Formats: sequence, structure tokens, C-alpha cells
Amino acid sequence: MTEVSLFRSGDLLGIVPPGAPTVLDGAPDNDVMVLEVLGGHLTWSVLSGQAIPAAVIDDLDAAQEWIWAVYGEPVALAVADYPGGRPTFPARPELPRLITHAWRLGFAHWAARWWPASTLDGIAALDPGVLEEEIAELTEQCEMIVDGADAGVPFIPPMSSNIAVRQSDYALAAGGDARSNVLTLDRGVGGWDWRGCPPGLLDASEQAVSWELARDAGLTIARVSVVAAPQLTGPVPGHLRPRARIAEAAEIELELAGDSWVGQTAVAGEDAVTVEVYVPGIGVPEYEDRGGPETRRRIREFATTRLRRAAGPVTDAFDAPLRAEIAAAAEDSDF
Repeated sequence: MTEVSLFRSGDLLGIVPPGAPTVLDGAPDNDVMVLEVLGGHLTWSVLSGQAIPAAVIDDLDAAQEWIWAVYGEPVALAVADYPGGRPTFPARPELPRLITHAWRLGFAHWAARWWPASTLDGIAALDPGVLEEEIAELTEQCEMIVDGADAGVPFIPPMSSNIAVRQSDYALAAGGDARSNVLTLDRGVGGWDWRGCPPGLLDASEQAVSWELARDAGLTIARVSVVAAPQLTGPVPGHLRPRARIAEAAEIELELAGDSWVGQTAVAGEDAVTVEVYVPGIGVPEYEDRGGPETRRRIREFATTRLRRAAGPVTDAFDAPLRAEIAAAAEDSDF
């Protein structure tokens, strides 16, 4: 039995299981599923495995259409006559199947944005067309909750690519530089903050970003290479092309060359660099990355586990694989 607590924040009313994220937490972390519903928003953490969502309600009259179904009649009555403070109630859903559909719809929307497709880490991409079809079906099944509020999701249509690659194919070569009069000063490999780019552009691995600092013809040159997303072969509109910020001092506009985004620029000094990859206008500037690489690691493990499950017999659990996951697991096994 899951317990939920009620709270008020200004004109908003919250219904929250222990430790669950809400839309009041600031910009959501990578593991937070958000579903816009009648009168508010539902949220889950994909890493928690908990079916009961948190709710933040801005229109109580509209939300009463579904509160009883998701949390049970005692919670619906308590919300209607909110006593103040932070009382706790057992959640006894009247329509458990509806919660299953809502979780799956929230997860499908999350997967469209945050699924960590990676050639380097062996995590297959999800077909956006299959995912979009299932989102439409689940939206119909969640009509009591959604009623058109969260019926669509933007996609960047990827193009299929079946090129076999290895991690070493992408890394900037170690050792001396074969070009004459070029001295390699430093190099490194790392990841990137997923909140800074839209889906379908970059490989989600923590090894996707390679950089090199070199001395060439009296200039210090920073070169950056970022592995492209598994199914991306181009073209990409100019406003969606990623950039690399070098130590907060210089910026490189990256160009798609084969299976990588690449670029270089002259920089001042010869200190070791930090590389931030982003698309202008995407994400939340200066937002604290609370989970960082550890949350991304857990999400990659989560995705790998789901694909492994999707390759086996399908169960009727609330978190059963989506058709896009089943198709991705089958294609990955066939490759």
C-alpha cells in the first residue's frame, strides 16, 4: 500500500508519494516522466519502479474527474475539503488499469525525449514512428485523465543507418600527431548533459565527446568530435545543430561529418579544457545538474535492462515493454 501526502504551494495542490518528484522541483532531472492532465500534471521517476504518480493540481474541479480513480475516494474527499498542513492518506486506486495506461503514456513521452540511444554503449534507438503510434493509442486509453491535454510529442525524424562501429573508431587518435609541425598538448573523452540538446542528435554515451588541444603554426587549436545519435545521418536544420563551448571562453559550431559532429577553433592559453555540448535555446540555463553522470549511468542501465526484457516473453506488468522497445530489441538481436 502506497501512502500519499497532501500539501499546498500558493494556488497549487500537491498529492505526493514518498520521495516522488513533482513539477515544483524546478527543471526536471533526466529520469522524471511528466504527463500533462486535466487540471494539472502527473510525475513519476522512471528509476523508482513506482506506479502511483505524484500530482500537482492547478484546477481542482477539473482534476476531480480522475483523482478518485488514481488515488481512491478517501484522497478525493480529502482534497475536496483540504484540511491544511501535510496530512497522509493511503492511496487505494479505483481504476488500477487506468494507472497502468497513464504510466505507460508518461513513459512513452519520456522515451521520446530521454531514451539513451548509443552506438558506443550498445543501446538501440527506438523507432519514433512506432513510438508515436503507441502514444496515440495510450492517449485514447487515458482519455479520462488526459482528454487531449498531452496528446502529442515532437520528434526529430531520424534516418536509418546500419553502419557497424567501435568506440575506438570515434576517439581522437592517441599518441603523436602525424601532421607536420603539429604538437598535441592534451586530449580527453567525456559525456554531455542530455538536457542541453534535443533527442536524436548525439550518442548518449559518457564517451561520446572527444577533444584535443594542439599547437599548430603558432596557434593553440581546440578540436572537438561528438558521436552522432545511432540513426542520424543528416541533414539537420541549422537551428538544431549542436555547438561546443570550450572552457566557457570559445565556441565551436559543429558540423555533421559521417557519424560524428566535428569542429575546431583557436583558443587562448594551453590549459586543459572542459567541453560543454549544447543546442542554443534548448534546456534550462544555469540549472543545477543534481544527478549528473550518475543519473545518466542509471538510466543507461535501466534502458539496457528494458531492452533485455523486451527480447523475452511479454508480461502484463504496468511497466511491460512498449512496442518500440520490442522492435528495437528484435532488430538489435538480428544485427
